[in-house]
Amino acid sequence: MRPTTAGGRGPVRYGPPAPGSGLPVLPELADVCAAAARHGTPQPPGGGAALRQAACGYWWRRGLHGGPDDMVAAPGAQPLLFALLAAYDGDVLMSRPCPAWWTPQVRLLGRRAHHVPAPADAGGVPDPFALLETVRRVRAEGGDPGVLLLSPADDPTATVAPPELVREVCEAAVGEGLRIVSDETWRDTVHRPHETVLFSPAEMWPDEVVVVADSAGSLLPAGWPMAVARCPATPRGAALRARTLDLLTALGAVVPGPVAAAAGYALGDPEAVTARARAAAALHGRVAAAAHRAVLVSGALARTPQAGRHLYADLGPLRDRLAGAGITDSMELETHLSGRLAMSVPGGHRFGDEPGALRVRLSTGPLLGSTREQRLASLAAERPLRLPHVARAMDALTAAFAELG
Repeated sequence: MRPTTAGGRGPVRYGPPAPGSGLPVLPELADVCAAAARHGTPQPPGGGAALRQAACGYWWRRGLHGGPDDMVAAPGAQPLLFALLAAYDGDVLMSRPCPAWWTPQVRLLGRRAHHVPAPADAGGVPDPFALLETVRRVRAEGGDPGVLLLSPADDPTATVAPPELVREVCEAAVGEGLRIVSDETWRDTVHRPHETVLFSPAEMWPDEVVVVADSAGSLLPAGWPMAVARCPATPRGAALRARTLDLLTALGAVVPGPVAAAAGYALGDPEAVTARARAAAALHGRVAAAAHRAVLVSGALARTPQAGRHLYADLGPLRDRLAGAGITDSMELETHLSGRLAMSVPGGHRFGDEPGALRVRLSTGPLLGSTREQRLASLAAERPLRLPHVARAMDALTAAFAELG
């Protein structure tokens, strides 16, 4: 990630990637991908029958019903969401903060993006009252609010929105005639799945909600791009899917055959994949909890991380001390911490926050070690924080925040 320009966000191509797992490719996935590489038959736009059937089973096991003809696959969440948004009409509403790539996509489509503040207890979904106020203000100004983007398990805040909050937000959105797209990429990365309830809005409004999941969340390496969407099993959902397929075809956005084979295998929830996902989620949860403690000890703030491989720190309480060090906005904070920690620490301005908010996203993947052997040792350890390489990384993080506190 290169430094941000004076414009506040920087060129789109320099934006931060999603937090990576930091772990080597699972051998079983590599074997499936390698075997499929012998065949050169391309996947059709939207995914072949086998891939869509696997996606159908994946969602059914998570309580979201639908058939293969309701599924759409694409080479990553970005082209898939781009095609879905292009198939809809109207402006797009999303929480503040939000994933770094959402706002640029909306703007590339020539639409207006409206950021609605998230409540204090969780990110990923907007405050329901603020959502209603924003919808009414946009309409009064001549705008056309049409789509609500949300993420029950969130990047960048690493929180899981309480079911009652998701329900209230979606009730408000449906009441105002908004279409809902739920990004559930991180649903299988919940740190404590027996204690944390993740509620998909499609469970209550299956005919109103499109659900999107990127395989990079917990299934495949980030370098093997594949994402799938579940469209409503209604005439309107079928029309949306058809329009989305047209757009993916025009873009040439098809899943490579070997990646489709690996994705089909992973979507079946084989034990090798689910065991790795559980172990990785637990590992990142432990490291994120330690990083969270270091942030709080410095005097900064952060919501408790519940999912994913990251946390979102708010250094607003340290504003006076930071100003004395020449750090007055999130761009300068990003530059300072990225250099100090020798890892990407994107500022909150990349996630829709105001630059003056002094927030950053911290990823836990770089804290697991710098070599394949160290990362696998972190994954296997009962107490990974006691491993020398993890302890050194945590000490560096703690020292960097203590210097700012």
